[in-house]
Amino acid sequence: MPAWRRERALLVGVATTVAFLAFGKGWLANFSSHGWFVLMLAWLFAAIMTCAFAVVRHADAIAERLGEPLGTLVLTLTMSGMEMMMIAAVMYTGQGGASLARDTMMAIVMIVLNGLVGTCLLAGGLRYHEQTYNLYGANAFLALIIPLSVFGLVLPEFTVSTPGPMLSPLQSAFMVVMSVALYGVFLAIQTLRHRDYFVSPGAKATAPGDPAPAKAGALSLRSHVALLFAYAVPIVLLAKQIATPIDHGIRVLGAPPALGGLLVAVLILSPESLAAVRAALANQLQRSINLALGTALSSISLTIPAVLVIGFITGRTIILGLGAVDTLLLLLTLVVSMLTFALQRTNVLLGAVHLLLFLAYLMLIFDR
Repeated sequence: MPAWRRERALLVGVATTVAFLAFGKGWLANFSSHGWFVLMLAWLFAAIMTCAFAVVRHADAIAERLGEPLGTLVLTLTMSGMEMMMIAAVMYTGQGGASLARDTMMAIVMIVLNGLVGTCLLAGGLRYHEQTYNLYGANAFLALIIPLSVFGLVLPEFTVSTPGPMLSPLQSAFMVVMSVALYGVFLAIQTLRHRDYFVSPGAKATAPGDPAPAKAGALSLRSHVALLFAYAVPIVLLAKQIATPIDHGIRVLGAPPALGGLLVAVLILSPESLAAVRAALANQLQRSINLALGTALSSISLTIPAVLVIGFITGRTIILGLGAVDTLLLLLTLVVSMLTFALQRTNVLLGAVHLLLFLAYLMLIFDR
């Protein structure tokens, strides 16, 4: 199939975006008909997912050209960038609640560190019994994920400088600077100083400036980059639109507000999760771990500073501190992750533990 024919999904994204920008206000104003509500939600969800899978496809093509670990870094930064823009679009227009960023971040951490890691370890363990990965890289990820998670999602509940689970302006400014600085140091480690930490044991990291050759008939690197951004634009613009039916559904069903953050996280993470599971089934556990832990790290270190900056600009209240139940789940997840990635070999037992923690998180959303 010619390469351009695979981009028909872009027509779906562009057509849906144009339609909702022109008529969305009227379409989403009245959900008295359940059939109309389902149609609008399904249409928006399908369009966003179609574009998201296309974004991952092009990011994956860029990743193959750049080699490891730069390739996986491009993919994780792409998905985190979309997450950041989706949350920012909903918050900036006033449609997202004060706790949207917190709920979405908690959902991303639970989906990635428990759901995705558990599925990859279980699927790989069932097929290959044991799989190996680079212990140094996993520990480098966790060395940043743990303190940034605690500072961003746990500490605000215990500070007394502001009423409620929020950071003061000084604390917010420090959080922004610290997160961005630490992630900058990590990127230097991952891409320059210790590249071999993030490739499989015995493999060699691809040297910078030594990209893999393109396949016959494949698009150029510039074309993949351009199409990646072209698909990302409809996702960001449609994020504001889908917030309306999601909020309506939660309100009508009497569902907990945290469900909104979970749905946003599922929209963002589904394509990348599929890529990580496929890598585990292909006995490329290192790529799965780079995708999973890299997504968690980039989300925490970039999204939290972004929403805090939006709070400064718009004057909106940003609630970050988790409640007691979610704090316990987060800390338990971090401890189990430390135990999981303390050994260089993984098996089905470790995957089952993480999956059970993810199911516990889902259960506790609806029954506290």
